[in-house]
Amino acid sequence: MKLTLAYCPLACSLVPYILLTEAGAEFEPMPINLGKNQHNSPEYLRINPKAKVPTLIIDGEPLTENVAIQIWIARQFPEAKLLPQDPMAYVKAISLMAWCASGIHPKLTQQARTERYCTLEGAANNVRELASHSLFEMLQIADDLLAGREWFMDHFSCVDAYFYWCFRRATQFKPDVSGFKNCMAHMHRMEQRASVQKLLAYEAQIQAEFAKAA
Repeated sequence: MKLTLAYCPLACSLVPYILLTEAGAEFEPMPINLGKNQHNSPEYLRINPKAKVPTLIIDGEPLTENVAIQIWIARQFPEAKLLPQDPMAYVKAISLMAWCASGIHPKLTQQARTERYCTLEGAANNVRELASHSLFEMLQIADDLLAGREWFMDHFSCVDAYFYWCFRRATQFKPDVSGFKNCMAHMHRMEQRASVQKLLAYEAQIQAEFAKAA
C-alpha cells in the first residue's frame, strides 16, 4: 500500500501525520505551501478540488476531510488502538473529533482569516473578539473533560491528536489560553510522545525549506 499525505506546517494536516506515525505506517509527506497558494494550483486541485489539506492519497485514491482520514487510519491499523473498541466509546470519540472539526476549528480560522467572516473596514478586531469568546467557551468544556485524566478517552486516541492541533493553534493567537490548565497539561503530554516529536522536527524542516524558497 502506498500512502501520501498532503501536509502544510501548522495546519491541521499534522493530525494524520501524528496518527500515521503512531500506527507505524509507511507514508510519504507531500509538502503543500499554503502561503504560496499551492493548494489552489491546478496540480493540487486535481487531487483535492476542495483546495485544502490534509489529503491522504491511498494507492492513488484521494481521501479528504480530517475526521474521515483519522477513522480510516484507525480502522486500517487496528493494532495501534487509535479509537476505542467499545461501540459507545467509539461513537463518543467520533463525536469529539467532529466537535474539533465543526466547533473549535472554525473559531481558529476566524482568528486567522477574519476576511472570510466580515469585509467591513475596521471589523477585524470585533470578528476576532467574537471568535475568542466562543473559543474560550469550547476550551472550558475541553478543560472540564480532561480534569483528572491524561487523555480524552481511556487511552490515547485520534481525539487527542486532533485536540492537540486545536489547542496548539489557539496558543498561536493573541488570546491567552494558558488558564486552561488541563488543556495545557494535555498539550505538554502530547509533545512528549515520539510521534509528536517526529512531527515537530519535520515541521521545522519544512518551514525552513519554505522560508529558503521564499
